[in-house]
Amino acid sequence: MTVIKLKSGGLWVHAPIAPTKECIQLVKELDAPVEYIILPTFAYEHKIFVGPFSRKFPQAQVWVAPRQWSWPLNLPLEFFGIFRSKTLQDEDLSTPFADEIEQKVLSSPEVGIGPYVEVAFYHKRTRTLLVTDAVIYVPVQPPECISNESLLASAKNGLAVRILSKGREVSDEPVVDNKMNRQKGWERMVLQILFLGPSNLLEPNASFSQMSQKLIVSPIVKTLVFSKVPEKVKDWIDRIARDWKFKRIIPAHFAAPINASRSDFLASFAFLDDLLEERYITRPSLSFLFTSLLGKAASYFPPDDMKTLSSLDQFLVSVGAVKKTVSGRKK
Repeated sequence: MTVIKLKSGGLWVHAPIAPTKECIQLVKELDAPVEYIILPTFAYEHKIFVGPFSRKFPQAQVWVAPRQWSWPLNLPLEFFGIFRSKTLQDEDLSTPFADEIEQKVLSSPEVGIGPYVEVAFYHKRTRTLLVTDAVIYVPVQPPECISNESLLASAKNGLAVRILSKGREVSDEPVVDNKMNRQKGWERMVLQILFLGPSNLLEPNASFSQMSQKLIVSPIVKTLVFSKVPEKVKDWIDRIARDWKFKRIIPAHFAAPINASRSDFLASFAFLDDLLEERYITRPSLSFLFTSLLGKAASYFPPDDMKTLSSLDQFLVSVGAVKKTVSGRKK
């Protein structure tokens, strides 16, 4: 969740989390009214908290991404407790906060059971790009909000570790509470979130090192969504990089804010050029070469770690739950 104080003195809340007592207290400590609550995506994990959060601030306007849907039942927003919401439109300058915060909508064709929709925002005064699931940045150290108990539980050699150990001996020794084991627990958490079934949970450091401390597209989003609609995604990120001179990015997941330029952002999507077979045949500029090199690093995921996710993608395509590719470039 990100909160921006507008020139009016009111608050603009992006992707609200569960309105716990602690959360609401932190918002009230800002001593300003909540004017706008933003649902920037169709995704259930973000949608589910908007209704309860808005009831804590009934005077606020709720703005939602277009083409809302849910699965397995396509339920209306009212079912989630979201009433009288307004719809965000692409590059709409008529929204009441448009003079401070601009927006660009990625609205893809259906990639399977429904379309992927995400709205990116640009806070002009601070030159900040806000996204939901488009990119992430995994920090080396676990965030303070994750308890030591959770980290140590992840460090234990449970069933998942044994399944993915590939026949190697797995220790049954109890996990001692120390920095090394807490770090191992964090690395295992991250790899399971990113890959579902990483290749080596027994010794996760090598794979973790390749996924942390850089701006990337999540392997799940890359494989199951963006690779299906590369033209739409390319148009969206190109418009973002062309029109918004941001110097930092706030994703909805993992670390934030991230000091990152437009080149860093584009580099994380370098895999789209491979999918679209867009290659410069004239002499490339130094900036292009630099971005290309960054992109190779940002787009590289350990092949062994990708096997489970790739197999899942092939299965979902075979049963029709996900499409192999979907055209739809904006003309």
